[in-house]
Amino acid sequence: MKPKIPNLLLILAVIATFAASLLAQSKDMTAVYAIRNAKIVTVTGATIEKGTVIIRDGKIADVGANVSVPSNAKVIDATGLSVYPGLIDSNTVLGLNEVASVDMTIDTTELGDFKPNMKALTAVNPHSEHIPVARMNGVTTVLTCPQGGIISGQCALINADGWTPQQMAVKGSAAMALNYPVLGFGGRGGGFFAIQAGGVNDAQRQQRDRQVEALKKKIEDAQAYLKAKEAVAADKSLPARPVDLGLEAMIPVIKGEVPIRVSANKANDIKAAVELASQYKLKIVINGGEDAIKVAALLKEKNVPVILSAVLELPDSEDAPYDQAYSRAAELHKAGVKFAFSSQGIQFIRTLPYNAGTAAAFGLPKEEALKAVTIYPAQIFGADKLVGSIEAGKIANLIITDGDPLELRTKVKHMFINGKQTDLTNKHSRLNDKFKDRP
Repeated sequence: MKPKIPNLLLILAVIATFAASLLAQSKDMTAVYAIRNAKIVTVTGATIEKGTVIIRDGKIADVGANVSVPSNAKVIDATGLSVYPGLIDSNTVLGLNEVASVDMTIDTTELGDFKPNMKALTAVNPHSEHIPVARMNGVTTVLTCPQGGIISGQCALINADGWTPQQMAVKGSAAMALNYPVLGFGGRGGGFFAIQAGGVNDAQRQQRDRQVEALKKKIEDAQAYLKAKEAVAADKSLPARPVDLGLEAMIPVIKGEVPIRVSANKANDIKAAVELASQYKLKIVINGGEDAIKVAALLKEKNVPVILSAVLELPDSEDAPYDQAYSRAAELHKAGVKFAFSSQGIQFIRTLPYNAGTAAAFGLPKEEALKAVTIYPAQIFGADKLVGSIEAGKIANLIITDGDPLELRTKVKHMFINGKQTDLTNKHSRLNDKFKDRP
């Protein structure tokens, strides 16, 4: 039986459609835009009450109160509106998880405890339905991270628009995701099993200690691998060491070029993770940080930032104050600890600004709340020269709103990602439009 010959015309049509889409996107990214008569909240500088932002070649070309508008610019009259930098969510699985109940749509976790060479960017689905939903309230950039095991892999800082993962990438390797071993840590995929009602037993302590020692050995192996590699580079007479992809991926971490993003919530676990990073001279970011205020002095001393878990949460125990999660950010701010907000997932990315807004209602200065979803996460993940504020030369990730983006009633009127005016429709808005006038 002869093999079937693919329909050449169909293949050519698909290629032509894809090429046309890429060409259209390329033209849009090279378009020149002028946003005029807007209140411009630069975040890192003074707010301009009435000014202009020029976008050219995907970047912010100029910003100020007295900026000339190029003759070829597409003008957006933003009278009565405000321009803000796009918001950044500091911990998600955006693009890696589509339908939680369908395993084939989930690409967050690989088997094994140590997977430093796993890259979230390679698994991102640019056409996920979650991405337009994430954009709807102003989120233009997210950190998307692998999960499971002790070292999960490399988090990617991505923009929420693009035809390919590479087009979306701001930093392909922005952090190494690490779960600090705790009592009860384990199970398939590096999950957690419940501590029995009788309390922690010796077997659980021993398991935790073995996992901590295994983590230390992996770091020490990476240090030795780097030294051997440097020795071979300096002396060509030495035999080359076989390439180990896992240890190779750890080199930027060992050098301090990429931080470890350690998920830890209890005070003892946070303290142990910080001590581990100090021992091996690693840059560390704490993710979760529910008890971070209890070790705030240590975090400030070591200059360790915290990615806070969702603010819009109930207290974690019946004896905790009702505003435990709401006031955590204000307490860390008073203690001098840098932090950023996150949705800690996928389905609630659109609520990111309201996490920051709620924290502002419970003691955090509004300017700090805005910085914690813009410039602070950019600084934490080494992308502050690219995103996080409105400055000439940065990527044009901007939102134009009719009010404060941290307030529930505010609407995003226009969005730019990579200098491209981005469609704000999504599955939620389409369903709303479809059914809102039904009897």
